[in-house]
Amino acid sequence: MERVDKINYYLNIAETVAERGTCLRNNYGSILVKNDEIISTGYTGAPRGRKNCIDLGYCLKSDMPSGKGYDKCRAVHSEQNAMLSAARKDMIGATLYLVGINKRNNEYVKDNWPCTFCKRMIINAGIKEVVMRDSQEKYRVEQVQDWIEKDDSLDY
Repeated sequence: MERVDKINYYLNIAETVAERGTCLRNNYGSILVKNDEIISTGYTGAPRGRKNCIDLGYCLKSDMPSGKGYDKCRAVHSEQNAMLSAARKDMIGATLYLVGINKRNNEYVKDNWPCTFCKRMIINAGIKEVVMRDSQEKYRVEQVQDWIEKDDSLDY
């Protein structure tokens, strides 16, 4: 039996974390890793104590395109939840692994990216890189320093 490589090992764990997600559209799982140690995990879901969309049985932004209507969404993103569960000193230089599952067809979210707000939080947390799964075999690695240098918030 062949041993899974380390990146896919962590992406597999992030995918398992996504199974706890409560969104009816897309569930994400995130894990933060530093020095080969998992610091924290996070999945998509409503703030603690509030009802999740899966419990309500409907999504407030169901007819909106992906990436729009965040002000209507009840969910805290998986990246945010992972960062909220970690100390900043532990996140500096860490890697965030991110997997998204489309709940309508149970396929990987194609070309997934952290949203603009999550990108800002990732930068401020001091995270070094983000690894995003595109398929069971393929993933992308983004250097957070590139997000700082190529400031897409100035593209408007």
